[in-house]
This record gives sequence, structure tokens and C-alpha cells, in this order.
Amino acid sequence: MFKKILIANRGEIALRVIRTCREIGIKTVAVYSTADAESLHVRFADEAVCIGPALSSESYLKMSAILAAAEITNADAIHPGYGFLSENAKFSKLCEEHNIKFIGASADMISKMGDKASARATMKAAGVPTIPGSEGLLETFEEAKKLANEMGYPVMLKATAGGGGKGMRAVWKKEDLKENWDAARQEAFACFGNDGMYLEKLIEEPHHIEIQIIGDSLGNACHLSERDCSIQRRHQKLTEESPSPFMTPSLRKKMGDAAVKAAEYIKYEGAGTIEFLVDKHRNFYFMEMNTRIQVEHPITEQVIDYDLIYEQIKVAAGIPISGKNYLPKLYSIECRINAEDPYKDFRPSPGKITTLHIPGGHGIRVDTHVYAGYIIPSNYDSMIAKLITTAQTREVAISKMRRALDEFVIEGVKTTIPFHRQLMDDPDYIAGNYTTKFMEDFELKPEEN
Repeated sequence: MFKKILIANRGEIALRVIRTCREIGIKTVAVYSTADAESLHVRFADEAVCIGPALSSESYLKMSAILAAAEITNADAIHPGYGFLSENAKFSKLCEEHNIKFIGASADMISKMGDKASARATMKAAGVPTIPGSEGLLETFEEAKKLANEMGYPVMLKATAGGGGKGMRAVWKKEDLKENWDAARQEAFACFGNDGMYLEKLIEEPHHIEIQIIGDSLGNACHLSERDCSIQRRHQKLTEESPSPFMTPSLRKKMGDAAVKAAEYIKYEGAGTIEFLVDKHRNFYFMEMNTRIQVEHPITEQVIDYDLIYEQIKVAAGIPISGKNYLPKLYSIECRINAEDPYKDFRPSPGKITTLHIPGGHGIRVDTHVYAGYIIPSNYDSMIAKLITTAQTREVAISKMRRALDEFVIEGVKTTIPFHRQLMDDPDYIAGNYTTKFMEDFELKPEEN
């Protein structure tokens, strides 16, 4: 087992990793930018190293600074969390070259599954259902036009290096293809330095359902059931739940088996997520694989009583998994609490938190790094907390979420709490009747004075 782990991240996920490490007796090293000097992960780690200024490219994305911090503190492993360098093949390779264990996927695995076109081809070879679309990247617009006409509209243009909805365009009729082709390529190049595009059939009334998997160094894999992530805005998840209200026992078995087949085919090591689109007829199609821990991992932990961070660390240390697939025993919902104003198109709202009251009680979990007096930097993602409720039934989990949201007080900045509170009263949400298009018709009511 590792003696000391450096956490190459910030905020709640850094704190989350530190907590598990302390429980199992592993020393921790926090890294931080000047903007995060007063953050809780810095305070609770055994050691802390400043790695640069607020700008991510000069701190949390600066590989040389992070590796130097690992070397001067004698860390024998690095946990990358999510975001930043968690799916960076070059960083994974550099860790290996410096004899520091990267608690995540290998460079080869990240390269194979990080590129969407490559991942799709790999999954197709593994026998996992994939969305009908282009074989590899499209070379020209004429090629895209021909394929779209053959498949029939609507279609979806996707950047191969995309993420977070960048470089994606839904096209409903052929007259709009050229405009969207140009716009998607420009956005992809601006965001990722890569304008490679591919084309897929657009799945109508889609559900975004992902399967959590774990693989070990012996080639074994298991799944930890599903999460429904269909409540999204501009392809950014807002809330998640497990199990999915759209799921059936038969579909869960088919999707779980497909996810394990995918993981074993590529000999995946570590925690990962196979993301699927499921149509209204419950046909499912591989969408992408995330070769890291997910933001929404707590709901999986809650419904099967399982510490995913501990499992990541064990697998990285060479300890085999049980090989057992897990089914949900409870119901859990997560609301992402962002420092954003939902009444102004979810505009970021950085600043100082003047008052904070965190909800509690049975079945309530809050993962956060903020406190009263904390200044939310404008340099990073706006998520400041994850509110998770767990209960014997979905109805009670929703009821607990309503109560917890009412009890959650954050003053000094705007947050998404009012949005989530209204969501919990929405008849379609309560009925589990929602798809990834849900937010297109959702109307936020005015705040009560």
C-alpha cells in the first residue's frame, strides 16, 4: 500500500480523497494555487505545496510543478481527482516515468478511450452497441453531407476531442448542416486545438444513463450499477440519481453486462464510467467512457455502501477486486450546488460566502470545501457543494432533498439552490418522466420574497 499520496486537484474532490486516505492511514500532500491558499484541502492535508498562481495553466495543469511537489514530499502516488489532469495521457505517462503511481488509467488507456472516434471503434469491436454514425473522422463537409442523407435527419455533429458539450451540434434538417459543421469545428478548435469531427444519428427522447465500473490489474472487472444523469443544461449535468427511474431489471442486466464486457475487452484498470444514451424504446448505445472518478460518484457509494476512492487506491496498489457486480439497495439523489444565478441564465457568481448553514439529519450527505468567510475564486468551476440524499424509496429521497434544500443557507453569492428546490416539486421529475431535453421546457418561477 502507498505511504503518501499527492492529490493533484482542489476543492471538494481533493478533500474527499484526503478523508479516505486519513481513514486508511495514508499520508497526504495537497497542492494549491495562490487563489486556494485558504481552502480546506490545504488545511486538512498532512503537507501542502503551492504550485503557482491562480491561472489553471500555471498551477493545476502545470505537470512539472505537480511532479516537483511529489518528488520533494516523497509522495509515491498521485490521485488526480476529476477534471484538470485526470484524463491526460501525457501526465499519466510522466508519472510512470518518474516511478510515481498514477491513481487512474494508463496513458495508453486514456489515449484509446479519450478520443471519442477511437473509443467508438473500440467498443464496436468489443460487441458493445454503438450509435449509428461515421466510421472514424470525417475528412470533408461533403462526406458529412452524404452520410447525413444516408442515415436521415436528425443527426448529431461531435468533436472527437470534445467534452462538456463543446463542439457538439444537433442538426434537424439538411439546410442547417453546413452552418453547424462550421460552428462546431471552430468551437472545437478553440477549446481543444483539434477540429476533428464525426457524425452520429441523433437519438430522440434520450436518457443519459451511465454504468460505474471497476477493473483491476489482473484483467477482472465488475459494475456498480447505474446513475441517471439526464437532467442537464447545455450538456452539463445538474442533478443525478441512482437507480434510474427509467431502468428495468432486464435493462440493468444488459447494460451492466455490456459495461463489464467493455472494461474487460480493453483490460481497464481503475474506476471508470461507461456512458450510454438510451432511447424511448430502451435501446442503449455507447456514448463515451470517462477514465476517472466522476463528480456524481457519491450516489453510487450511497446505494451500495461502497467507498469508490478507497477502491481506486486499492486497485492502483495491485489489490484484486472482488469481481462481484453490485445492485442498488437504496435510492440516492445528488444536486450540484453551483455558485451561479439561475435567474440570469446560470451566470457564475463568485465572491465571499458571508453566511453558511449546511443541512444535516438522517440520509443527508454534503460534500463541500466551502465555509463562512470563504471567497469563491472566479478562476475555476463554479460547483461549491454536492447535496446528496439517500432513502429506502425514491419518494422519500425526494422528500429529504426538499427539506435539505430548504435548510441549506448560502449568503453572499447566488447559488442554484432555488432551481433545485423547484425541480423537486416538478410533476414530471417526481414521476421520473424526464429525458436530456427536460431543461428545454423547464420554467423557473420567480423567487419568493
